[in-house]
Amino acid sequence: MSRRTRRTTPVPCPCGLPAPYADCCGRLHRGAAQAATAEQLMRSRYSAFAVGDEAYLLRSWHSTTRPPRLELDPGPRWVRLEILGTTDGSAFHSSGTVEFRAHYVDGGRAGEQHENSRFTREGGAWVYVDGVSLP
Repeated sequence: MSRRTRRTTPVPCPCGLPAPYADCCGRLHRGAAQAATAEQLMRSRYSAFAVGDEAYLLRSWHSTTRPPRLELDPGPRWVRLEILGTTDGSAFHSSGTVEFRAHYVDGGRAGEQHENSRFTREGGAWVYVDGVSLP
């Protein structure tokens, strides 16, 4: 009798980078790594919305702008992230911005969120401060 082994295909990371979720944003969500740049934090926060990780979203939010709790809307299914531009936010900066467009489907209808988000370092780690919605 032969034994069949089940091969599992790694789940792609929702952030759009060509890496499995577990090796990409999943490492940040689990606390095994910290974002090295503002863009990496932005990607990991998008992925947290996609996988429903409210705890990570709160942990990666600046202490002065973080809400006391977060309840994600179960309606939207986040399907694609576009990074449109960054200002500063590298490993050598203390602040930066990321302009992005996040695409979703909700009730069978496509939508998008276009935002310019601000990031800074708090306790050495990149955190989300706030964002401005764009048309």
